[in-house]
Amino acid sequence: MSTAIQSDLRPSATNPKSVMKVSAEPGQYLTFMLAGDVFAIGILGIKEIIEYSNLTVVPMMPPYIRGVINLRGAVVPVMDLLVRFGAEPSQVTKRTGIIIMEAEAGSGHQVIGVVVDAVNAVLDIASSDIEPPPAFGAKIRTDFMQGLGKVNGRFVILLNVNHMLSIDEVAAFTEADTAALAAGVEAAST
Repeated sequence: MSTAIQSDLRPSATNPKSVMKVSAEPGQYLTFMLAGDVFAIGILGIKEIIEYSNLTVVPMMPPYIRGVINLRGAVVPVMDLLVRFGAEPSQVTKRTGIIIMEAEAGSGHQVIGVVVDAVNAVLDIASSDIEPPPAFGAKIRTDFMQGLGKVNGRFVILLNVNHMLSIDEVAAFTEADTAALAAGVEAAST
């Protein structure tokens, strides 16, 4: 799965025609599925998409932090968005993936992964097709939402990455913590 998803974002030596063109233009969103609903996040903060693999559980983390992964030597916390939204944890299937993204964290940036049921596609959504978050009736907190995008007559929930990831709450992963965890994650992956 990792290769198939990554080929959507990067040129593939074996099949360059199958590559989906992705640029950093405003209005481009990566769509994905969570519990049967379609969500989207702006592609500017997305670093990569990887296959769901074994996570190292870290004691005393909030319930929505599923664990950490070793991503090329860096310890990256992985969040279960469904738990963050107040629902039951995501079920891991063959299509489950982790979107690795970078969000603002105080004076710097934090790399974090989010578990999704399936990655769909990159879509262009014009700002004129984006409505503000609804005041009521949403399945998730409105501060987690950037708005509702209209795509082919349907609404896609556009997520506000910096609010949704709640970097202040994930601040347990400071540089000192990640250095201390790195040895444990590396040992667990061998």
